[in-house]
Amino acid sequence: MTDARSYRICALDDLDDESVQRFTIADHELAVVRLGDEVFALADQCSHQEVALSDGEVDPDMDALECPKHGGSFCLRTGEPLSLPPTQPVEVYEVQIEAGEVSVVIG
Repeated sequence: MTDARSYRICALDDLDDESVQRFTIADHELAVVRLGDEVFALADQCSHQEVALSDGEVDPDMDALECPKHGGSFCLRTGEPLSLPPTQPVEVYEVQIEAGEVSVVIG
């Protein structure tokens, strides 16, 4: 069993609002989304097929990330699918923002 650890990924200003970026942290592929002053981190693979969610589109009105392959979307806050075809959630990671620096907790 491993302990959770916080990893700095970038400065908040390095993330464009209403966009998604891919990061690899401790062997975890992450899709990181900024909406205003909030940042969300999800596993960067659709639960429906092996497609990178970081290649998808952010829907700021729904707090969602849409898969680029079939258009299914996932809630940024919970990872739950919001539309078909995915039926299984994707993992979400705790995000911490301190002094303008963004960190993700893994483990």
